[in-house]
Amino acid sequence: MGQLEEYVPKVEALAHELGLDYYPVDFEVVPASFMMEVAVYGLPVRMPHWSFGVRWVYQMIQHRMGHSRIFEVVFPGNPNHAYLVDTNSLEENTLVVAHVLGHSDFSRNNLSFARSQEQVGYHIVEQAATHAHRIAEAIERHGAPRVERVLDVALALEPHIDPDLPFNREPYRPVPERAAPPVDAFGERYGRLPGSALPPVLVRDKPLHIPPHPERDLLWFIAQYAPEMADWERDIFLAVRKESWYFLPVFNCQIMNEGWASYWHSRLLREADFLPAQFYVDCMKTHSDVVSPHASDKQVALRINPYHLGYVMWERLIEERGLAEARELMRTEDDFGFIRNYLTAELADELNLFVYSASKDGAVRVTDANIDQLRETILAPKFNFGAPRVVVDEMSADGSLTLRHQHREDGRGLDAERARHVLEYIERVWHRPVRLITVDGRGEETSLTTRAA
Repeated sequence: MGQLEEYVPKVEALAHELGLDYYPVDFEVVPASFMMEVAVYGLPVRMPHWSFGVRWVYQMIQHRMGHSRIFEVVFPGNPNHAYLVDTNSLEENTLVVAHVLGHSDFSRNNLSFARSQEQVGYHIVEQAATHAHRIAEAIERHGAPRVERVLDVALALEPHIDPDLPFNREPYRPVPERAAPPVDAFGERYGRLPGSALPPVLVRDKPLHIPPHPERDLLWFIAQYAPEMADWERDIFLAVRKESWYFLPVFNCQIMNEGWASYWHSRLLREADFLPAQFYVDCMKTHSDVVSPHASDKQVALRINPYHLGYVMWERLIEERGLAEARELMRTEDDFGFIRNYLTAELADELNLFVYSASKDGAVRVTDANIDQLRETILAPKFNFGAPRVVVDEMSADGSLTLRHQHREDGRGLDAERARHVLEYIERVWHRPVRLITVDGRGEETSLTTRAA
């Protein structure tokens, strides 16, 4: 790491002096090819699957076209794991170190991150490597085609977890139909009268309806209740579920988290009097690129840059309300509360944010929208990992499965062909008929089944 090794402890000491509170960070400088793989797989070592290869091709094309550059990847935990690219300049990697410390402060103190890590553990990098090892063993025993077919299903259902319930859940339990009423003194005397004996109160278990409520966690449900699932298949489903739980706060707090890290890398470098003046100027050039509101061709971007939006919002909040209140907001909010409560109409106008529609021929039209519509437009892709909300509605006595699309809750439509494709995936491991209740283009209820059904 050369001279960077001299700057890291100094930046960390300044971060602590300014009030940042984080678990230790393990920094590692890696080749650009390794960083590309980490960005695609989401973790340094992860279960093998063809879909990651598709993502790698897309990421590489974006990179070569100049639309994507990866400065760092950090994995929250205790310790945090941060990877820096060896092709970055010293100035860029110094900024990245400061940026990572902002992320680390956020992930230790934000409640969404804290809850996720408390439930799935603080060592996801090591856990993911263990998952990959167990899946490699399954491939040796059962063959790559069989294992890949199970991974197809589990990864297709990756967004479908339920963070409102505990990660470690027990199977459903029957509930008593009615509890025996307490016997009071009068009832006791009345019961002793001739011919007045009270009938015995029977407490029975109601037949258990599975699920007893609409079940959002499809990965958990299938792992628990699939009629003929092998243990190694359940293991794959539960591994994918654990990794999905880990990534949920990363997804749900992206604007806040990137903005917080960008605010702190800017402030840390500004107050780092141990950096030469020209070094600081070069760092700030990278900062300007990271938080730029514009696309790479200098045209107005049609997608939100989370670094830019989050940075400007945090800078404004800290200026107006002070750092102590900003830290409390960082602790308690996610992007949904952050955008709805603190993106004002005035700031949206200042940032030139707008709602637009795009026609099939590529024409873009700015639509009239109030601030509430703008907020919901920004947040819409973030609901449920960006996937339609589908729940388990019923498991019948013969084992057939009924899923239901909760279209009113998520406001999304379904691509019928893609939905049938996923149903075919599910039938591979469920081994019983599976159907999905949704609505058609006219809003009327309809039922989708697999082509073979």
